[in-house]
Amino acid sequence: MRIHIFWDSLSPPGLQVPVTRMISGVVGVPATVSENHVRIMGYVNERRQIDAQVLLDSIHAYKHRHSLEEPLLLVVHQDLFKNGHSFVFGLAREASGAAVVSTARLGNEYYGRNGNDDDLIDRITKEGSHEVGHLFGLGHCGNRECIMFRPDTLDELDRKKKMFCPACREQLEVRITPY
Repeated sequence: MRIHIFWDSLSPPGLQVPVTRMISGVVGVPATVSENHVRIMGYVNERRQIDAQVLLDSIHAYKHRHSLEEPLLLVVHQDLFKNGHSFVFGLAREASGAAVVSTARLGNEYYGRNGNDDDLIDRITKEGSHEVGHLFGLGHCGNRECIMFRPDTLDELDRKKKMFCPACREQLEVRITPY
């Protein structure tokens, strides 16, 4: 059992390996990274964003075509949204083992701050680990420091730790042990 991470060519270069290693460490499951092979679908011109649900459909189709059973996390640069939300940092669909994270709002530059690769690696790791947690059946957690807390803002994301709270870790261990 491993997590497949596909890194889109428009995503920040040079961060793939540290992010992959950190997600693997946080979740406790080996992870591999490769260039993206999934067709980026769901761009909505009026919003200048990608419909994350449509992109998850595309990931699911790729997994089905290639008989890939293991979880797949796609990292993209384009901004994401889902119905009812102006944006999402990421989204997962447990039933298909497909998740996506956008780096668009994770960089300091988006907020008029000085760029910092360490901040970006930290945020991609947290959001990626969060979405992978959903792929293993975990829901959102009320503990603001837990990786499974759903942040609405960058500051909330930054306050999270790169770890699961004890209750979420216990649930995760039960779900990954059969693999």
